[in-house]
Amino acid sequence: MTTTEPRSRSREAAGQVTAFFDAYRRHDVDAMTDLCADNADFFYVPFEVWGKQRVLRGDGKVKTVGKTIWVGLIASFPDLFADVHSVDANDNGDVVVRCDIGGSQQLAWGAAEPRGQKFSEPHLFIFHVDGDGLIDRISAYWDGAGINRQLGHLEVD
Repeated sequence: MTTTEPRSRSREAAGQVTAFFDAYRRHDVDAMTDLCADNADFFYVPFEVWGKQRVLRGDGKVKTVGKTIWVGLIASFPDLFADVHSVDANDNGDVVVRCDIGGSQQLAWGAAEPRGQKFSEPHLFIFHVDGDGLIDRISAYWDGAGINRQLGHLEVD
């Protein structure tokens, strides 16, 4: 008789988030968003781009704001990488990821003009995976000033 072990929710959640970062490393934004619920929340807390008539913040939905940010980020940093150091999950569907993200700037990103500089900055991601196995919330934190400093973009108001 063959028995199968039921997969724990924490293992399934960690697997979904690992698949997300696999797609991130391939620069496959469609695959990243396909792993998310249609109405998944998106919070890139330090993200802010000032325009002439508006401010774009990293606050909204994965399939609108998140997708737009990822596409722009990959275009500006074509060698963008995500080195995942740890993935910790619980049975409530919460997943915490510690990683370094970086790349070489080729196009303008926000107010930072391309100077051919590279960055590599620690990031902390907090995901939630719902009962259907889809990511329904992504929050991320990093040191935006550290990234700007590495890119040679120093702005004083």
